[in-house]
Amino acid sequence: MIKNILDNLKKQGIEIDLTQSRLLKTMLDTISIDKSLTTNRLKNNKLTKKSFYVWGDVGRGKTLVIRSFLDIVKEEKAVFHYIDFMQTIQNKLYSLSGKKNPLDNIAKSLSKKFKIIFIDEFQVEDVADAMIVGKLLDNLNHLGVVIYLTSNAHPNDLYKNGLQRKKFIDDMTNIVRSFNIYELNGDIDYRARNIVNEDKDKSKQIYTDKGIKLVIDKNFFNKDYDKKRFIINSREFSCKAYSKDFIWLSFNTFFSEPNGPDDYIELSKNMEWIFLNDFKTCDDESADIIRRFISFIDICYRDKTKIKFFFDKCQYQNLYTGEKLEELWNRCNSRLSEMQAPEYLS
Repeated sequence: MIKNILDNLKKQGIEIDLTQSRLLKTMLDTISIDKSLTTNRLKNNKLTKKSFYVWGDVGRGKTLVIRSFLDIVKEEKAVFHYIDFMQTIQNKLYSLSGKKNPLDNIAKSLSKKFKIIFIDEFQVEDVADAMIVGKLLDNLNHLGVVIYLTSNAHPNDLYKNGLQRKKFIDDMTNIVRSFNIYELNGDIDYRARNIVNEDKDKSKQIYTDKGIKLVIDKNFFNKDYDKKRFIINSREFSCKAYSKDFIWLSFNTFFSEPNGPDDYIELSKNMEWIFLNDFKTCDDESADIIRRFISFIDICYRDKTKIKFFFDKCQYQNLYTGEKLEELWNRCNSRLSEMQAPEYLS
């Protein structure tokens, strides 16, 4: 069965490493497959830990591996991004306000609908979430729901320095005991590699908005990103899309707006990836656009921010044709070249 998964991934241009392959095998060991291969059932052996907490650095393939595995499992399942999951739970709690044991009721309701729940990018930062999520997961686990979690942190490192952390840790202790804790610790950032390689095939139409959206969908699994405005430093700016992991900006639109270094610092600090397209050639009449862009590149280069530039008709060497900023632009031009190299992005 693992060969089927690997073949499907290979068709997408994805080859997994040894640690990812071992994780797949470990997860496959928790299911039994009937002879027809049409029904995969989770083993009923009570001694088998069936739930998984998979952690590791960004881009190590945690989401990819678990989604590939779940594709072959025919049980009723739900897939959530952590933020969406907690929003759903908070809404349910609100609707059950005044009733006894609302978390128990929510867990029972979920267990009747789903045999498997996958929560991607598990991260506990808010005290309201911390006070409920551990108990809820423990309830679901006891009700026989198999849970898959991905996170950038080991369970013991979640919610560091948070309010009432002891209660949270007490609740999470049961998770640590009853889950398979697995670290994906490969040296390769697969997300970065995939994004870098997207435009190697010149036949791909990745420079259109539709093509860029396909790149995002392939590499980020949080689908709730279709937002056209975002707020930084209490001010609103235009974008093509963003989530907590990335932002997609139009060069022509964003750098025409009155923004500056403080805004770029916030973007660099908070975004794993920045996507940029809609480039146009600028002369000295558009010097303000280029000046902002140079400042943006300086900050992102200093912070080693990952940026995917979708240069199409206008290549980066031809972005600026003026003279006022020639010296600054020459330095920026050199950095743009370096920032597109795999060595910078890996």
